[in-house]
Amino acid sequence: MTDTSAPGTPARPVRKPENIWLNLACNVFLPGLIMSKLAAPERLGPVWALVAGVSLPLGYGIYDLVTRKKWNLFSGVGLLSVGLTGGLGLAHASAMAFAIKEAAVPCVLALGILATLRTSQPLVREMVLNESVVDLQKLNTALDEHGTKAQFEQLLRSCTWLVAASLLLSAVLNFVLARILLTSAPGTPEFTAALGRMNWWSWPVITLPTMAIMIVAMVRVFRGIHRLTGLDLEALMHPHHQKKK
Repeated sequence: MTDTSAPGTPARPVRKPENIWLNLACNVFLPGLIMSKLAAPERLGPVWALVAGVSLPLGYGIYDLVTRKKWNLFSGVGLLSVGLTGGLGLAHASAMAFAIKEAAVPCVLALGILATLRTSQPLVREMVLNESVVDLQKLNTALDEHGTKAQFEQLLRSCTWLVAASLLLSAVLNFVLARILLTSAPGTPEFTAALGRMNWWSWPVITLPTMAIMIVAMVRVFRGIHRLTGLDLEALMHPHHQKKK
């Protein structure tokens, strides 16, 4: 499917949407299952269970990049996190090292998001106003007509701070969770199994609260757009996403 909404301009392909269930399976459920259930010596053992566990999210990140042709800060930091987990595990690093790594990754991501405030494209704009879904030409025209572009940019900046705050909360929760769960000696089957449990628990304890804050940011953006332009969500959608009448 291509975008043909702007006559006279080359059509751009619409990016394939991400499969959320495949994402969860490869990044949360299967790695946690492998590391928590297969780390015993009579099964894969701690080393190979760790390698298998971190290979899934690493492979998914590469697959997603190849199939959706999209690279962003989240992808880069996610792959870095997986690589660090594997490296620290194979080096039999201490539990404190893992806790610091778990806290450092969302901190780096938060700083990266805040750094985009100094550019013309705050990351929240890319996250919420994806050009394959939202009719950006219609939005920009409406902002110009109402003279509210400056207020819109301020809205994006405030939501960027909100998203960054959610990641800083994630950093604190990551550190606490690692300190609670990683109590066994590094390099043992129990330690690898604890890494798997930490992967499981990261979903309800860390991911869900962080996602909730990001959803709040998205709602603020679309409510702000309606206030500043009069356009509702359906009117903002690209023609190929609107219901055929």
